[in-house]
Amino acid sequence: MKLVIQLLLWIVIGVLGYLTFNAVYEPIEFNKVKEARYQKVIDKLKDIRKAQLAHKQVTGVFAGDFDNLIKFIDTAEYTVTQRRDTTILDEEYKKTYGVDQYKSKTIVDTLGYVPVKDSIFKNSSRYKEMMYVPTTDKKAKFEIESGKINKNDTEISVFEVKVSKDVILSDLDKDLLMQEKQVISVDGVNGEYIQIGSMTEINTNGNWPQVYGANDQ
Repeated sequence: MKLVIQLLLWIVIGVLGYLTFNAVYEPIEFNKVKEARYQKVIDKLKDIRKAQLAHKQVTGVFAGDFDNLIKFIDTAEYTVTQRRDTTILDEEYKKTYGVDQYKSKTIVDTLGYVPVKDSIFKNSSRYKEMMYVPTTDKKAKFEIESGKINKNDTEISVFEVKVSKDVILSDLDKDLLMQEKQVISVDGVNGEYIQIGSMTEINTNGNWPQVYGANDQ
């Protein structure tokens, strides 16, 4: 009987040790996987933001879907200009007063055109798959939206691109995932989504901390 009790105690100790180990190990592994996946998602969101800012610069508005955004990158060009200051004869002044008067004028010369694709992505074609969420084998896409909001009686173009943490971490521990979606921390990605931009504010920043890289570039 004493031997049986000792065996049972060793089994209990083993089970408790295993549970204690998992309680520490699983969150560590969860965070490792989470941080690696978040970095890939954020890197792609940075590409999307660059494309959207280029779209806004050339067209005046942000793109509302990825098909148009990719088509824009394939075909659009930046106009390369040069500004120079000069002086010219003020014809109105001479006509009125009969004497020469010169005034300053800024002239903008067009020097040429540069493809948006080359400017942003160099020799890479990764922008063609920017809609797909990394690590999902192209089974999930980022949510994208654009529109306008009124600020001080002015219509301003805005956009938002986001993906739920449920999509990024769908195959990991559900309890740890639930905790991650509720995180509020200066070192974490707060909320249920990783995103750039906003449909309610004039904002093109991302919602991630600096540890993943600048969220405004």
